[in-house]
Amino acid sequence: MTACTPARTNRTARTGLPGRALRAAARPRFRRPHSPPPEGGGRRFPVAGADVSASIAVFLIALPLSLGIALATGAPLQAGLVAAAVGGLVAGRLGGSPLQVSGPAAGLTLVTAELIQKYGWRTTCAITVLAGLAQLALSALRVARSALVVSPAIVHGMVAGIGTTIALAQLHVVLGGTPQSSAVDNVRGLPAQLADLHTAAVSVSAVTVLVLLAWPRLPGRVGRGLRKLPAALAAVALATLLALAAGIGVPRVDLPSWSSHALPGLPEGPVLGIAVGVLTITLVTSVQSLLSAVAVDKLVAARKDTTVHVPRADLNRELAGQGAANIVSGALGGLPVAGVAVRSVANVSAGAVSRHSTMLHGAWVVLAALVLVPVLDLIPLPALAALVMVIGIQMVSITHIRSVTRHREVLVYAVTVSGVVLIGILEGVALGIVAASGVAMHRLTRTRITRETSDGAERIKVRGQLTFLAVPRLSRTLHQIPQGASVVVELDGSFMDHAAYETLQDWQTSHIVRGGQVEVTGRAGVRIAEPGAGAHACCRPWTPWRNHHCGEHPAAEPKRHMKSQQLANGLSSFQRNTAPLVREELARLAREGQRPSQLFLTCADSRLVTSMITASGPGDLFTVRNVGNLVPLPGAESGDDSVAAAIEYAVEVLRVQSITVCGHSDCGAMQTLLNLDPDAPQTPLRRWLRHGTASLERMKSTHRTWARLSGGPSGDSTGRLPADAAEQLCLTNVVQQLEHLKAHEAVARRLADGTLELHGMYFHVGEAQAYLLSGPEPSGLALSETGASETGVSETELSETGLPGTDLSAGSPREGGERALFHWVAPTAPAPSERLPAGRSSTGQSAAEPDGAQPVGAEPVGAEPVGAEPVGAEPVGAEPVGADRDGAQPVDPEPVGADSVSRAAPARPSPKEGAPA
Repeated sequence: MTACTPARTNRTARTGLPGRALRAAARPRFRRPHSPPPEGGGRRFPVAGADVSASIAVFLIALPLSLGIALATGAPLQAGLVAAAVGGLVAGRLGGSPLQVSGPAAGLTLVTAELIQKYGWRTTCAITVLAGLAQLALSALRVARSALVVSPAIVHGMVAGIGTTIALAQLHVVLGGTPQSSAVDNVRGLPAQLADLHTAAVSVSAVTVLVLLAWPRLPGRVGRGLRKLPAALAAVALATLLALAAGIGVPRVDLPSWSSHALPGLPEGPVLGIAVGVLTITLVTSVQSLLSAVAVDKLVAARKDTTVHVPRADLNRELAGQGAANIVSGALGGLPVAGVAVRSVANVSAGAVSRHSTMLHGAWVVLAALVLVPVLDLIPLPALAALVMVIGIQMVSITHIRSVTRHREVLVYAVTVSGVVLIGILEGVALGIVAASGVAMHRLTRTRITRETSDGAERIKVRGQLTFLAVPRLSRTLHQIPQGASVVVELDGSFMDHAAYETLQDWQTSHIVRGGQVEVTGRAGVRIAEPGAGAHACCRPWTPWRNHHCGEHPAAEPKRHMKSQQLANGLSSFQRNTAPLVREELARLAREGQRPSQLFLTCADSRLVTSMITASGPGDLFTVRNVGNLVPLPGAESGDDSVAAAIEYAVEVLRVQSITVCGHSDCGAMQTLLNLDPDAPQTPLRRWLRHGTASLERMKSTHRTWARLSGGPSGDSTGRLPADAAEQLCLTNVVQQLEHLKAHEAVARRLADGTLELHGMYFHVGEAQAYLLSGPEPSGLALSETGASETGVSETELSETGLPGTDLSAGSPREGGERALFHWVAPTAPAPSERLPAGRSSTGQSAAEPDGAQPVGAEPVGAEPVGAEPVGAEPVGAEPVGADRDGAQPVDPEPVGADSVSRAAPARPSPKEGAPA
């Protein structure tokens, strides 16, 4: 084990529950709700209204698209409806992305059309079933995440190539002709088709295209109302009405009887060709579905409404759901199924909150296929062809082209597009992978190293990746630097291998020894870690409390020597790394004296780092720590006035604005208090813990309701009971010690004046989450008279808890007591000015000063995985996702109700407000 591996801790050995209590703790005594309770006593209809409206919007888009894609592939038109229904019902129920909508995808049109042309429709259905089985196998191997390794340039190129091929094929149908078997043949036949236009087909197609493009841009109030109807449905409907009203003679949809619907048969054809078809469908459907699921997660995270919790996509489950849907769709004579970006975006935009919307959309498709056949038979085929052609054109996304251009991957994109259009999908993707590998190798080997001299200072600029291939040039340039010169090495690259690192490190050490100066910076001039510092890669400002020594290997040293050097090593690290950053601030505090804004009373547990939890700095907190975060009552027989003296000094002399009592999970003092034997010999620890007996009695009292942990991403407002008796005592102890605080004369006087606030706080060590008890009263302690029924705890639950020393028999409910509800508050995203070295702000202040900065390195909530964008066609007129894609929204600081308790993010307090977390 290396020095940077933190020590393991056996948490199960510290429960401290004896015999009966331990057995009782093993039973599921507390019921933890997983979702917010239904309002108004529950609803009879289990589907949310938002899901119903969203399902209708998705259905109106899916119906014409399914028919158009079936027409473009040459499959029976019912096959598109079957795939849409199965995608909604099967993939919607079994998939891992709740809001993703599956069905026949435009990206599969080219593959399916080629298979139908080669092997016929029945064999194509069998290939779809086999592809579904392959997807189930891949899901069992849990390789779904590996699909995201493919370069976005290759994915975008594949989609653009498919879209180009679709558009060229459907253009012939729009002009009144018949598409050819390949994109090259369609291009060659286009002049002849233009010379032989069919006016009827062109007029219907033109109306469809014009409505598709103009519908999202309708002006005025009436336009806003009409835009609620999907553009695809409006375009097909208006084109149908025009054809009927004008009596235009064009081919129309012909849905034969379901009794003659073609089902799959045994695969007929060469085994190798069928295997390639299975592989192609598996690859395209899987990659498109998984990338679309990632994109749906981004859209959900960008929502303004944070009260509805939608689980993130489980990609392996999503792959299994797509496999099951393809098996069912192929067995019922449907097209291959994949996650579709157009319908998924519409589903999220319409406000869907669960997978019920996707499943309902499938049910509406089934109903339409059975009831609306006479209406569907009126749709002109040129209108569907125009719809699919526009979708194909939109698959060649200008946004994607700009993205690959910005990342210098145009060559990969162009090779993939050309390969898909001219050869085939698998061949095009393979060529794209080869091109991407070549570009990566070229970047690794192409490194520019230049040397400049200005005002007696040397500047070495390294452009590109610094690998062993560039070491000879780097070494030659470095050794040309005169001894004693001041040198700046500017690295403009994202990678440096071990050989280059050692070369740079050895030269820097040698140059500094000979009287020179070396500074290593990035391209923007920001100083980065110096290779010669000898710091281990895992070193961070918090390593001292991770029980290891940065850059050292204590296991290889004698144990006695390791212990004797631990303090010296820590002090040396502080002087080297931290002192330069805080020296100016500490000097100011030394001149002006301490002016803390709050008294922070917490446990002596070594895992509680108060400055980290509250994101505070020097001079912010007046901290008092003791075993169990206890506050003895005034005049209590203890022989120890240290806590009372600290309270008096903080309140009367330092004039703090708030006092916080902070408990924590897995508290050894509370576990000892639970198992305290009154007949055991008295020790200093047992005498001290007598100040916590009031908390134990408060928890055992049948006339007081228990504290609850509430809120969270799911929006649970009723909360849950603590996990065990020890956690319940930790929470109760916080509330009881706040009562003890109010008994101190200095505290009571300041509370009466309204110049002091009390706060209760609970820190869960294992979850690294802080819960803050706050309220509108000046005391800061929000208590309300309520019965046990209001908290949702039944008498049966109370009688089955089995807490040590608690006699909860039937007929003794917890009535008339106070309720402490711990409510969750979402963290806010850090401002750009907060991403600075620890302890410093953009204005030169320390992190303790009231500028509102959060701890360095805080990451925004809702950060998404690999930055994949939706695959397939984008919806016409889709609104762009806002800049707040991470989903982190400011949270209303006002408490929820009179007894709300906030789960605090690690935001730095403001001394003027006195909020510790």
